[in-house]
Amino acid sequence: MYLIGDQPPYAEKLISSLQRIPEQLLEGLEPCGQPIELGAVDDLYEHVTGAQLYLLKSGLLHALIDGKPLFYVQEGDLIGLRQGLNAAPCTYLSEEPLVLVPYDREAFFKHIHADRRRQDQFTQYLLGQAALMSDALAHTKQPEVRPVTGFQHFAPGAELIRQGDEADHVFIITEGHAEAFVQGIKVGDVQKDEIFGAMALFTREKRSATVIASVPTTVMMIPKEQFLALMQSNPRIAHSLIESMARRIDLMNKELTHYKQQAQK
Repeated sequence: MYLIGDQPPYAEKLISSLQRIPEQLLEGLEPCGQPIELGAVDDLYEHVTGAQLYLLKSGLLHALIDGKPLFYVQEGDLIGLRQGLNAAPCTYLSEEPLVLVPYDREAFFKHIHADRRRQDQFTQYLLGQAALMSDALAHTKQPEVRPVTGFQHFAPGAELIRQGDEADHVFIITEGHAEAFVQGIKVGDVQKDEIFGAMALFTREKRSATVIASVPTTVMMIPKEQFLALMQSNPRIAHSLIESMARRIDLMNKELTHYKQQAQK
């Protein structure tokens, strides 16, 4: 997947890293049929079923949302993950021959959920694609009405999120590093590629910590509704993510308790 028009450096780097993931996800999983060869198509889903996933083996697909061309799907991309999501309608068309390798949707998800590493890679792939999509959609709107989504850049010392604020987005650091604070006390670090800010979306509570950039930092911002739709369509991954966040919160609580005990001595 890559966006139409000039690629911002942050998007180009993310696209390059995401492009390697489908091959890793599919390793060890057999296709459910022979490769499908198609000529030029005006609407891909007039020729294939939405009940399967497809690896684009060769060719190039133009993706239109609400009739607007927003991105291309290139060789090595997975097609069909948007099916069943609360997402804007997407039409895929091609002006050249295509070769698609079909995979059974249920077998694919069983394969993903059988391995923790693949679960993490799949979560990264889904959220990365969601952030790129949000960024592309945001740039179709006039600057004064663009939503706060896609990618944001923070200078050292800037707050990414603030304790007590409403939770409207999930974040992933694509470049940089940040630190988490509770009541002004540092309780942990947030590293590159780490997901943060999701627990408040699951619990519907306010932010439990303040996260501050310690160096120039770029984050992906995924809107709450989009993130929850992704997790609802992949409940096992949501469960894995919640477990990971619970462990992080436990570490933060231990760090906070230790600090308070030291302060009382």
